[in-house]
Amino acid sequence: MASRVVVVANQKGGVGKTTTAVNLAACLAALNHSVLLVDLDPQANATSGLGLEKTPGGSAYAALLGQEELIGKVQATTQPNLFIVPSELDLCGAEIELPRMDSHLQRLRRALQALQSEAHFDVIIIDCPPSLGVLTLNAFAAADSVLVPLQCEYYALEGISTVNWLMERVRQAGENPSLSMLGIVMTMYDGRTRLASQVVDEVSRHFGELVFETRIPRSTRLAEAPSHGRSIIQYDPCGTAAAAYEMLAQEVAARLGLGTAATDATAPSAWEAQPAAAQNVA
Repeated sequence: MASRVVVVANQKGGVGKTTTAVNLAACLAALNHSVLLVDLDPQANATSGLGLEKTPGGSAYAALLGQEELIGKVQATTQPNLFIVPSELDLCGAEIELPRMDSHLQRLRRALQALQSEAHFDVIIIDCPPSLGVLTLNAFAAADSVLVPLQCEYYALEGISTVNWLMERVRQAGENPSLSMLGIVMTMYDGRTRLASQVVDEVSRHFGELVFETRIPRSTRLAEAPSHGRSIIQYDPCGTAAAAYEMLAQEVAARLGLGTAATDATAPSAWEAQPAAAQNVA
């Protein structure tokens, strides 16, 4: 079965986008699904958030240019079933180089297709930069669906409207006619405030069942986890934020039709059959 490719995107910064990408990937991996997280943000927060160093030449940049294979960039993490294509500053060059190339919005799709021919992942999650540049457009062109984190604040609907606009442009241009919305997850939720409840109600009124039932709470422990290079289920497994992301992972798995993964976390995976040199953990 082909990998499900999910983009986590919002052009607004500070909405919990990378936090959601990292912790959703970790929780899906904990459900025994083989997960690849692609850090497509030059800031490399997802990379450092999982405890990996920003290594020159370690990102997807050369693969996007067609100079190297993406599978050579895949690294294992400290969590079973979770792998990452890390990022580093050279991805900034993609915004300049890719528009000069043929089929420049299909570069990531081609790189992922080549990767999947050599190693199978149940889910590929792409963490995008907080912008609407060529990297985000490549992610939209390569994905099956988009997951949008929205913070429980006044301007939340502006974020989703922009993502919807971009998705429609990608479909109309023929770059990815089947691109769909996987869902909207409300982040930074504080049930003690009236504003949070009002924002959730308004978003739910506009988007109905697209809104996940799980709400990600504001959490100091969630904010601390990246500084330790760990996902929330490793850093604070009994906390409310860990429980929320575990519930979100179950919702996402159901929407993707993943069911119960057959792969045992302790058994060799398709990726582990690849040469050991390609599996180095930074």
